[in-house]
Amino acid sequence: MSESEVVTAIDNGVLTITLNRPEARNAANRGLADGLAAAIDELESNAELRVAVLTGAGGTFCSGMDLKAFVSGEIPYIEGRGFAGLTEYRANKPIIAAVEGYALAGGMELAISCDMIVAANDSRFGIPEVKRGLAAGAGGLYKLPKQMPPRVAMELALTGDFMSAERAYELGLINQVVESGSALTAAKEMAVRIAANGPLAVAASMMVVTQSQDWTVDESKEKQASFIDPVFSSEDAIEGAMAFAEKRAPNWKGK
Repeated sequence: MSESEVVTAIDNGVLTITLNRPEARNAANRGLADGLAAAIDELESNAELRVAVLTGAGGTFCSGMDLKAFVSGEIPYIEGRGFAGLTEYRANKPIIAAVEGYALAGGMELAISCDMIVAANDSRFGIPEVKRGLAAGAGGLYKLPKQMPPRVAMELALTGDFMSAERAYELGLINQVVESGSALTAAKEMAVRIAANGPLAVAASMMVVTQSQDWTVDESKEKQASFIDPVFSSEDAIEGAMAFAEKRAPNWKGK
C-alpha cells in the first residue's frame, strides 16, 4: 500500500487507518481509494485485528472527491467497494470514524459508512454537492434518511448546508462529541473496549443491528437466529462464562 495516501498502524487489536493527503484536505483520489480498500482487506484477513478506526491527517477527516483528479479523468471508485474503496462495502469487523475538521461530500459519506462516529466539537458535516450542480452519489442520499430524521436528511441534501457535530449528535448521527484534537484518542478508546469482547459475538451483533433495519417483525427472530445461534454454541461462549466465574479476562479464540 502506498504510504503517501493511506497509513496504517496496529495496536491492541485495533487497526488505525489514516487518510494521508493533508495538503488536499484528504480529498479522495484513486490512490487513496486503493489504499483504503487495501487497509480494509488487512482488517478482514488478519485474525489479530478486531476493530478499525478511520481518521484523516492534518486536522481534517475528508473533504470529498479530489475534483482536480476528477477533471483529469481519475475516479476514486472501486468496483464492489464504492467511493474511496468503502462506501459500498460491508466489512465483517466494526469501523469507527474519528472526525476532526470537515467531513464533507464523499467525506461525510465515508463517515456514515462506518459503524460508529466520534467527532470533535468543532467538526462539520455536510453533503454540499448541490452547490456544484452535483448530487451525493456515494450513498448519502439513501443512507442519511436511515440514520437521521428524513426531513433533516432532505434539508442537508437540498441546501448543501453544513451541520455541526453537536447537532449531528442530537439527531443520533454520531456517537460521541469530544474536545477538538481528541477524536482519534476517544475513538481508539472505544475500539479497545470493543476489541476486548468476544469477536464472534461482536461480529454477529453488528450484523444483526445493521441488517435488521430491513427485516419485518415476523422474520426478525428467524433471521437473527442465523447469526447468533452459532455464537451460543461456540468455544468462546464457554470461555466467556468460565472467565466470568473464575474472575479473569477471557482468552478468545474466535471459534
